[in-house]
Amino acid sequence: MATPAQWLAGARPRTLPAAVVPVAVGTGTAIAEDGAIWWRALVALLVALALQVGVNYANDYSDGIRGTDTDRVGPVRLVGSGAAGPSSVLAAALLCFLAAAVAGLTLVMATGAWWLLLVGLAAILAAWFYTGGSRPYGYRALGEISVFVFFGLVAVAGTTYVQVERLGWLSLAASVPVGLLACALLVVNNLRDIATDGTSGKRTLAVVLGDTRTRALYTAGLILPFVIALALVPVRPFVALTLVALPLVVAPVRTVRSGATGPSLIATLQQTGRLQLAFGALFTLGLAL
Repeated sequence: MATPAQWLAGARPRTLPAAVVPVAVGTGTAIAEDGAIWWRALVALLVALALQVGVNYANDYSDGIRGTDTDRVGPVRLVGSGAAGPSSVLAAALLCFLAAAVAGLTLVMATGAWWLLLVGLAAILAAWFYTGGSRPYGYRALGEISVFVFFGLVAVAGTTYVQVERLGWLSLAASVPVGLLACALLVVNNLRDIATDGTSGKRTLAVVLGDTRTRALYTAGLILPFVIALALVPVRPFVALTLVALPLVVAPVRTVRSGATGPSLIATLQQTGRLQLAFGALFTLGLAL
């Protein structure tokens, strides 16, 4: 039976910035539009966190029963390592999805926007079929697209919408750099696993692009968010504050461009998460001021 520490590790806490940052940025946009409602922002955060942890457990379960986590380089996986049984990890994933659904229903009832149910259902299905089902799209180089859509566009614009009850161009524009940084987390994770994923038949985008182009994609994913933020300066001048986080790009890019592989990229994943948090906090502040 897995210990609490192993369950925590299985939730992959280092990926949680991908859930926190879009809600923060969406709330910053809501403040810019004079419509922030804090309890709705907190519920949106619960939805995002539950989905993130849910997809992590679902990924652990699906990869574990397929045997693609047997020779992992990164942190331990519950099913792949034998620390927890598949049924227990599946139950944890479904419980997280249920929590996300209940919290999301609260926001649907508060806004009266019943079409949000379809958005929520799409998010849960995307979380499950990333590595679940007979034809998981995460094995077909589509994971980054899904992350950009759901942890960028949907999460940022959705957080703004449930507070101001309208969609504006600013929330959509603000979602782009957030989505790119979320994708960068997945790209460096898949770069680390490119050798084992390739031999196990898991065709991630990194496997399809190859080593060199994946490293270029990761670099672009860290630099472009700053370019987009600067493009918003004419309408929200304080988003220039994001430049304070620019030095955090240097270390992970240097490591990736140097050709680091395997365990050497674990620290890069952590650095990417820190950059995402720093950029997100400064971007949120800049939007709100």
